[in-house]
Amino acid sequence: MFAPALAAIRHAYPQWHLTLLAKPASASLFERSPDIDDVVVYRDPGIHSGWRGLLKLGHDLKTGEYDLALLFQNSIGAAVAARLAGIPIRLGYDTDGRGWLLTHPVARPGNAKHLSLIGYFRGLLPSLGITSEETAPVLHASDDEDLRAAALLRNHGVGSTDLLIGLNPGSVYGTAKQWSFRRYAAVANRFVEAVGAKIIIFGGPGEEELGSRVAQAMRTGPIVLSGKTTVRELMALLKRCHMLLTNDTGPMHVAAAFGVPVVAIFGPTDPAATAPAGMNHVVVTAQVGCSPCLLRACPIDHACMNGIEEQEVFGAAMALLKRSRSTTDIAVFLDRDGTINYDPGYLSDPGALKLFPGAASAIAHLNAEGIKTVVVSNQSGIGRGLFTESALAEVHGRLRDLLRAEVGATLDGIYYCPHHPDVGCQCRKPRQEMLIRASKDLHLNIGRSYMIGDKASDISLAVNARLKGIFVKTGHDPDGELTRLREEGVQPHHVTENLRMAVEWILTDIRSNAQPP
Repeated sequence: MFAPALAAIRHAYPQWHLTLLAKPASASLFERSPDIDDVVVYRDPGIHSGWRGLLKLGHDLKTGEYDLALLFQNSIGAAVAARLAGIPIRLGYDTDGRGWLLTHPVARPGNAKHLSLIGYFRGLLPSLGITSEETAPVLHASDDEDLRAAALLRNHGVGSTDLLIGLNPGSVYGTAKQWSFRRYAAVANRFVEAVGAKIIIFGGPGEEELGSRVAQAMRTGPIVLSGKTTVRELMALLKRCHMLLTNDTGPMHVAAAFGVPVVAIFGPTDPAATAPAGMNHVVVTAQVGCSPCLLRACPIDHACMNGIEEQEVFGAAMALLKRSRSTTDIAVFLDRDGTINYDPGYLSDPGALKLFPGAASAIAHLNAEGIKTVVVSNQSGIGRGLFTESALAEVHGRLRDLLRAEVGATLDGIYYCPHHPDVGCQCRKPRQEMLIRASKDLHLNIGRSYMIGDKASDISLAVNARLKGIFVKTGHDPDGELTRLREEGVQPHHVTENLRMAVEWILTDIRSNAQPP
């Protein structure tokens, strides 16, 4: 849940060397993250347990000669370790009696109970001089990990075009979070009957018996991987799923970070704090007076979970699956200059606008598929005083006219940032404000959408917003832009010659993932 805060720090201070201190499972999640340079594993239980363990941790951290410790968690142990390590700047929330250990204590937000954890962690960033909008977490699996996941699934009879639905019936937190295994099995049976889904059951160490119980209660044998995967293997397998049905757990957040539709069943915990990020999910709850209680085991009748019926969950899941397999909420975000049209530099004369060959046809093809087309463009010429917004409006009018005249192509929206780069606004790419506005205006599912552009900032925007980014080589310096991306540790999903070929790749990608219910 602190991944967006890490991304914001990396964006604001790319020269900083960032080391993550995390327990083994969390450390594994960030192995491939471009926002982290090193990971120190915090082993508790293990060598860092108790006061002796904290002393060892402090000694281990001291060798790193860190300048700043940013303490996201409300842990007094982490504050003690940072103090023992002699880290000169120690910044975190003034909670749990640890204020005296911090050099820069931050007052806990007054509305903390109503904040998501993402928002709560983001609340520390202004103390570092960082302002950022709330964004969804993004995780990264390597190509090799994806290939191994695909091979494992093939060995279990799951092909690349099969509809794969994951179940995560357990919870390390405690039994209070667990929906009935029989109801998980009943919903899985209905998935198989209604849409021919293949079912895969996930679970951590110690949840093997629970996974077997779900499988035994099903009429068709699922793939049971409870207790059989590493964290990295789990990530790649979740990424392959078309949907995850889960309790409020870590795998829920992992799936959401890969853009997988999630049906989350909540009982004793608060969805306002820990629901999946983004829009591609649905939360199912029972309205009972004692929830959220945050207890690990229910001392009474477990009404918050027992009150959730099989039909309610199945109906919510099918509606989400149908929505996620449709194209009506997908957008292709398009850079303008160097992508749709030739880039003469600070284009202000409508007569100078010239489309690339095939650009209008490519946009028309997206129109025909019901996919929305949205231009997002940095137009700092306005902030620099080179032209006015009325002049830009004339250019955009000319753009629409040319697209329409050539093949009847249309744009669903045009969004632009008028600010000078030095202003530090939230709308200039690679920041996400233009995408956020478009998603609200046009009711888009950002997690299923795409970004096409000729600049490194376009692909960085795609990464920040968890889109698939396609780089086109029609700009002024494609090799230089690709080199810049490599230096920043950012990789496009696809690199191609022009807009027409980018659209062809997108349509193939959508069709390969589509399995309508």
